[in-house]
Amino acid sequence: MTVPQPDLHHDPLKSAMTAIERDVEIAVQDLSRMVAVDTSFPPGEGYAPFADLMSELLEPLGFDFERVTVPRDLWYVAGGPASGERINLVAARESGKPVCGLYYHVDTVPVAPGWTRDPLSLTIEGDNLYGLGAADMKGTIAATLLALRAAKECGVSLAYDPMLLLCTDEEGGLYPGIRYLAEQGMLKGHILNFNGSAAPRVWAGCFGIFNLQVTITGHAVHAGEGNRTGAGVNAIEGALPMLNALATLKPEVAKRESKLAPPPHSTGPLRPSLTIAAVNGGTAGGQVPAEVKILVSRRYAPEENYEMARAEIETAIHTCLAGTDLKLAVDLVGHLIPTDDPDGPHWPRWQKALSEGFGYDKQDFAKWGAASCSDFGYVQKAGFGPEVLLGGLGRPESCIHSPEEHTTRQDIIALAKSILAYLAADFAADSIPEIRHS
Repeated sequence: MTVPQPDLHHDPLKSAMTAIERDVEIAVQDLSRMVAVDTSFPPGEGYAPFADLMSELLEPLGFDFERVTVPRDLWYVAGGPASGERINLVAARESGKPVCGLYYHVDTVPVAPGWTRDPLSLTIEGDNLYGLGAADMKGTIAATLLALRAAKECGVSLAYDPMLLLCTDEEGGLYPGIRYLAEQGMLKGHILNFNGSAAPRVWAGCFGIFNLQVTITGHAVHAGEGNRTGAGVNAIEGALPMLNALATLKPEVAKRESKLAPPPHSTGPLRPSLTIAAVNGGTAGGQVPAEVKILVSRRYAPEENYEMARAEIETAIHTCLAGTDLKLAVDLVGHLIPTDDPDGPHWPRWQKALSEGFGYDKQDFAKWGAASCSDFGYVQKAGFGPEVLLGGLGRPESCIHSPEEHTTRQDIIALAKSILAYLAADFAADSIPEIRHS
C-alpha cells in the first residue's frame, strides 16, 4: 500500500512561517503606532488610548475584550508619582482548547536624557527599529500580532486558545495589573511572559525590588533671610547627611551575594543593590527650599527579607534626621517581590519553539536568574504557577531603559515564529503536556 506523502506546498504551518517573513513590515507599522502612544510610568496616563489601539488591532483576529481597571485605592499613594486609570486589557478567544496566556506589560520607563531620536516616533535605520518600548516590550506585542495573523491567513490549527494579557504598572508600580488579575482569579492555563530576552535562556527566577519615596520638609523663607537664626529650614541641605548615609550603605549592600544562578559569562554572583534613583526639590534661587523628595530603589535577592532590607534603609534615614527641625515621611511607591524558579512541564516545548524561531540548538540553552525584577512573583504568590515561561526581545545591545532603545526586524520575525510554533497543534505534538497527560 502506498502511503500518501504530505504536500509541503499546502503545509499550513510552513506557509505561516513564510507569511511572517513576508509581512514583517505590517508588524513594523503596528510597532510604530504603539510607540506613538506614551505609556510611560510614571505617571501612567496612556493606558486607555493604548487599550483602544490594541482592541482595534486584535478585533479582526476574533478576540473578545474585557477591560479590567485596578481600583485606585490599591495603587495610588498620596504624593506619589502615579496618575491615570490603571486599565488592563484581557483579549480572549476561547474555543474549548487549553488556554495559553500571553503576557505583556504595556508601560515603559520615562524618557531618559540622551535620546538623539524622537523616542515616541519609531525610527527605522536599516534593520534597527528605535523607539521607547521597542524592545521592552511593545515589539513583543507586534511579534504576537504577526504570528496570529499568519496563523489565521494560512489556516494553522492551534493547540491552545491564546489569551492576551496587556497589563499596567510593571515598571516599578505598587500594584501591577497582572497581580490584580491573578488575585481576582482571572488567569487561566499557563503563561508565556514576554518580558525577557532573546537569548537561549531557561529562566531560574529573579530578584525583587522596592522603591521608597522619602519626603523631607523644612520651612521656606526668602533666601536673604536664610542665615538668620530661626528664619528657615533648608530641606535640601538637611537631606545631605541622609544622602551620604545611603551612599555609605550602598557598597555594603553590594557585598552580599545571591545563590541564584548568574547569567553566562557574568563576572561573578548576582548581588543586591541600593540606588538613589531621583531627587527633586527647590523652586528658585531666591527661596530657601522647603521640601525635597528622594526616590530610593532597593533590589533584593530571594534570600533577603523585604522587611529587614527596608528597615535597614529607614534606620539610616531616621538616624541622620534625628534632632533636626526637618519633618520626614517615607512611602512605599513601588514593590515587586522575587519570582521563584518557574520551571514546569511546558518548558521543553517552549525551548523547541525558541529553537525553531531563533535557530538555537538544545545545547545553547542555560538556566540562569537575574537581578532584574518581574511582577510574576505576585502571580506565583496568588497560587497561579509556579510555572511561567519567559521570552522576549531583550539583548545587551538593545539599550532597554536607556536612550536609543531598539529592536530589529529579524528578532521580531524570530519571536513571531517561536510564538506561532508554540501555539501550533502541528508543531512537536509530542511535547504538548495536555496531550501527553490526557
